[in-house]
Amino acid sequence: MNRIVMWSFVRGLTNNSRRFGSVAGLGGGGGGGGSLRVTLTAMASPGTRYQSVANEGFHWRRMMSSSMAVAEEQGMKNVENQGKEKEKEKEKEKEKEKEKENALVSSYWGIYRPRITREDGSEWPWNCFMPWDTYSANLSIDLGKHHEPKCFLDKFAYRVVKLLRIPTDLFFQRRYGCRAVMLETVAAVPGMVAGMLLHLKSLRKFQHSGGWIKALLEEAENERMHLMTMIELVQPKWYERLLVITVQGVFFNAFFVLYLTSPKLAHRIVGYLEEEAIHSYTEYLKDINEGKIENVPAPAIAIDYWRLPKDARLKDVITVIRADEGHHRDVNHFASDIHFQGKELRESAAPLGYH
Repeated sequence: MNRIVMWSFVRGLTNNSRRFGSVAGLGGGGGGGGSLRVTLTAMASPGTRYQSVANEGFHWRRMMSSSMAVAEEQGMKNVENQGKEKEKEKEKEKEKEKEKENALVSSYWGIYRPRITREDGSEWPWNCFMPWDTYSANLSIDLGKHHEPKCFLDKFAYRVVKLLRIPTDLFFQRRYGCRAVMLETVAAVPGMVAGMLLHLKSLRKFQHSGGWIKALLEEAENERMHLMTMIELVQPKWYERLLVITVQGVFFNAFFVLYLTSPKLAHRIVGYLEEEAIHSYTEYLKDINEGKIENVPAPAIAIDYWRLPKDARLKDVITVIRADEGHHRDVNHFASDIHFQGKELRESAAPLGYH
């Protein structure tokens, strides 16, 4: 009797709700003393069915619908696609914001900064120079060249430069970082002054310059980039900044007058100044090699301007700057020699792109 009641109860649960699965085992034994064991195994779905098993029982098995699994996978894919679309929209918004920042003035004038990238596809970060202005320094230049003073003007120029070195050595001693900052603020002046005066002369006389205006302005720009690099490495104190302003003001006016008076003397002085610059940077490298100055990572501006490796160090930067000074030495001694021969610069082709 007990078996019949329990069997009806279990059948009613599975037929009406179809939510539970169980294993019903009818234990062996005689008469009305039989027992019933029911075990809930899983949540049943509309696809639940039963199979008969040993020991006169039934095993209810949950069968997952394949359509439900497919729906879940599609839902996950939709969520991923939505996430990717949102990321793309954010990137587009960032690009638009950058374009707005670059357009400093209303687009009415049609002037804007185009999108420029490096070779690896990353955005070009500099406005002061572009990829086509960069170069790899020629390190094979002979740094030991020296123009032997022969005539009075040569000897005068040589002595003037040696006298100017005395206060510099006393003030900076072996602080070559600060010394380089001062040196570059002075070294960037002659090319600008000479290029400006040749430009005005070309306009007055309706003559070509033979490329010398561009060559001298390139020299001034290159020296300025030396300064921009050194500023990333050294922060001058307030009195050093004041000294820079004073020296630049005096040197600019003195060189302006000198170039109007005697271009050959002016270029010879600059040639000897560049020789001293080579000596200073050689001592700088010596202190780096001896560990007196830390060989820190190269500034990003130097890596892009001279096309240095990404892992370049201070030693690499000083090496390429010294090579640049060697080229400036050659250009100015060459220009002075042209004047000493009684010719004008425009009569000889300028060494454009000489790095």
